[in-house]
Formats: sequence, C-alpha cells, structure tokens
Amino acid sequence: MSYNLSTFLEDSARQYADRDAIVFGDTRLTYAQVDGAANLVANLLTSRGIEPGDKVALSCPNLPYFTIVYFGILKAGATVVPLNVLLKGREVAYHLGDSDAKAYFCFQGTPELPIGQEGYAGFQDAEGCEHFFVITADPGADSPIEGTETLMQAAAGQPSTFTSVATDEDDTAVILYTSGTTGQPKGAELRHRNMRDNALASKDLFGADADKPDTYLCVLPLFHSFGQTVIQNGAFAFGGTVVMLPRFEAEPALGLMLKEGVTFFAGVPTMYWGLLGALTPDTDVSTLAQNLRVAAAGGSALPVEVHKDFEKRFGVTILEGYGLSETSPVASFSHYGEPARVGSVGTPIPGVEMTLLDPESWDEVEWTPDAIGEIAIKGHNIMKGYHGRPEATDEVLRDGWFRSGDLGRRDEDGWYYIVDRSKDMIIRGGFNVYPREIEEVLLTHPDVSLAAVVGVPHDSHGEEIKAYVILNDGASVSPEELVAWGKEQMAAYKYPRQVEVVDSLPMTATGKILKRELT
Repeated sequence: MSYNLSTFLEDSARQYADRDAIVFGDTRLTYAQVDGAANLVANLLTSRGIEPGDKVALSCPNLPYFTIVYFGILKAGATVVPLNVLLKGREVAYHLGDSDAKAYFCFQGTPELPIGQEGYAGFQDAEGCEHFFVITADPGADSPIEGTETLMQAAAGQPSTFTSVATDEDDTAVILYTSGTTGQPKGAELRHRNMRDNALASKDLFGADADKPDTYLCVLPLFHSFGQTVIQNGAFAFGGTVVMLPRFEAEPALGLMLKEGVTFFAGVPTMYWGLLGALTPDTDVSTLAQNLRVAAAGGSALPVEVHKDFEKRFGVTILEGYGLSETSPVASFSHYGEPARVGSVGTPIPGVEMTLLDPESWDEVEWTPDAIGEIAIKGHNIMKGYHGRPEATDEVLRDGWFRSGDLGRRDEDGWYYIVDRSKDMIIRGGFNVYPREIEEVLLTHPDVSLAAVVGVPHDSHGEEIKAYVILNDGASVSPEELVAWGKEQMAAYKYPRQVEVVDSLPMTATGKILKRELT
C-alpha cells in the first residue's frame, strides 16, 4: 500500500480549499495556499537532487513556514528532521550528521533567538549536508547570512503544482530526536503509518469532525511530537484551523483564544499553570469557556491542583494523555465526554496495548492496585527504531513492545497513572521516593504555586530530597516552615529536608521542567 503523510494537506486542500488552514497574526492562509506553497518547496528539493528517502532538516518556530516546509519535504518523498530551535551550532552539526541530512531549512532567528547563525554554523561543520536555505521573516528580504540563499530566492520560478511521491506506509516520514537526558540525543524513526494513525486518532479521542472543524491554538513547539501530531497533523486531517503562537506566553495566548474563538487547546502542565496565573478579574473567562471544547495535556504529569483549578475556572475537564517521541507520540488518553479520573493518563488508544514490566527485566509485573512497573507499549504507533543505532533500539524494543522508562500503575478498570520517570526516582536510605508524589503534596500548601523535587547526594542516605518551589504572589512562607509542614504531611523518608524558594524553574523548549539543571 502506498501512502504519504502529505495527503492530509492535499485532501483538505481539495475539499476545503478556501477554509483557513493557518492563522498567524494578521496573516490567514487557506488550505489551497498552504498546499501551493508546499508544492514550491517540493519542486525546489527535487530540482536540487533530493531523492525519496533523503533526510531534510528543519529549524523553525511556530510559523506558517514550518508547516509549509514540513509538508513540502514529505511531498518530495523525503524524511523530515525537525530540530529544536534552541540548539547551538555544535548541537545542530551533531543532529545534521547523525540524521544524514542532505538539506537544511533554517529560520533566520531574532537577536534573542539567533537560530539562523547557529544553524549555519552547524551546517558548515556537518558532513554530507549539501543545501542550506534561510527562512526569512520577510519573504522579500535577502538572507541575513552572507553567501546563503533564502527559501523564497531558491524557490523562485518553481511550479506551484506537484505530484506527491508515492511512499510505502512503512517508509520513514519523520525523525524525531529525543531530549538526550542521558547520553547523546537519538533520532526516533517514525513511519508514515505511525504518524498517520496517531493523527487520525483525534476522531475517537476528541470527536474531531471535518464538518464542524476545530480551531487549534498552537503553542506547543511544532518540532516536538505533541505539537506536530495532535495540533498540526490532527487539525489538517480534519480540516481544522491552526492559530500559531511562536512562543508560549500566557497573556497573549489567552488573547488569541478569545480573538480566534479557540475550541481546542493542548499544552504541557506548565502552560496550564501559566494560563491560570494570567487570569485577572477583567479576563472574559465565560467566553473562553464557552468556546473551548477540548483541553488536552501531556508531556509530563499534570498536578492535581492545576487540574482542579482549571476545571473550576474554565468549566472544561482537562483530558490527560501519555506518550513519547518514540510512540508518535500518543499512547493513551482520558475519555472525551466522560467524568475525569484526576491524575490518570487514561487507557490505551485504539490499536495500542500497554502493560507494566519489571524495570530490571522484560517480565510483566503481577497486577495489584498498588503495583508499580515500567510502562511498555505496543501497537501501530511504535517507531521503527533509533536511526543508525541498532543496539540502542534493541535495548528498548522487543517483540513489538517498547519500554518507556516511565514508572506507572494501573487501576482495576485499566486506566494508567504515571508515578514518575524511572531515572527521576530517588532512593533515600534504601526507600524508593517518587518526586511527583512529593510535588503533588507541596502544591496543596496555600503559598506554593509550583514545585520541582530532585535527589541530591548525601553521605549516609545516598540521596536526600530537595524541593525547589515558586511561591504565590504575596506569599512569604520560609523554607524552614515548608520543611516543617512537609514533615507533618508525609512519611519520614519522604518529606524534603531541603527547600529552596526560587523565582523560576529551568524549562525545556517544550515547557517541561528541566530537572537535570536543578542540583
């Protein structure tokens, strides 16, 4: 069977040619316009000798250019390699080399985020990458990088029609790089069918309907699997409209939700925390709630207090899901239209299985309501493997099962609950301590707004528990008082002996708290 992921765009362009596909500021692009622009990119690539199966890298924030280039690469039968826009030149060179990229599209950047210069430095240091194209904010501008050509200059004169290359559904559509929390980042190879079926799951998961298309606020980075599949591809599969915001900021996000009548919001937990913190007495919460049909969360565990507060303020239940880059990404989700099970990431999506394994082996954990094991996943969403890394692939894939590295439990109805990352688990004096549990307790303190718990070295206990907390505005509770309060709330081996009050927490580009920078 031949299938190319780009048919999401092509089918919608045929059926809903004049419907808005992308909104960015005052720019509104129809499906026909996005498809035509993607055809220019496909023709450019083939004219430069890019062949089916070649890898093409892309560094771009949430701008219409990302989607246009993404689908243009796919139309040409090539593989998209989206790169984190925060990468430095040395890191870009690594990703280009590791992925065997033949071409690289890079946004020019800004003084605060100089993607272009860093990308070009990486391109110059990478072997085998032959073509470099600068995506400029102004389509008519010259390249800010001497000696390079812009996307518009390179594509000038190319036809706006293109017959997409037929690909096999098992061909690699996208290579998504893991965050590299241990060792060098690895590229997860995702097939066309992996990405296709995961995006089409929006129909069952969220009630997506092309006759009643959703308006999606795109604040999740499109270079990450969550934003790519659930927002971009999920919207294009059902003729939805994607409203883009290059960087998440709570107040502008709320403004766009009101202005564009956003019906679908997906974000990581810190984004929900940010939205709640940005509400003022003047915010038109009733209109936001009236428009908002779906609120989805993933990427990391959603604090229970944030879940409850959002539902109270917006009248919408946040649907929690779970997945990884290696699973395209969605593996499980809560059920749309059903009462929430706060703290649960739901049940496996159709066509996917999940189970719990002994972290030290591939043996299944004997189920009890309190049994904890490493989550393993099997189904249509599982990657081919890590690009060029068969040994690393064999460590996590066996008989179709993928080991996630996440610890979880399962209730009697088959709903899953994330306990913590196995690598984040703290062992204090021989006791297993799960940081998420401590964070949830700390968030019940009236003065605590956000918390992150890590293990720090200790001479006698091996590890000690340390909490970094952000306080609510006007709060003045001291670290010592929080330690004493925690002692009253938690078992002796659990409560944090060290508390540090901070103004902010380090975060990844996707909004996850970067615990490895907390010591």
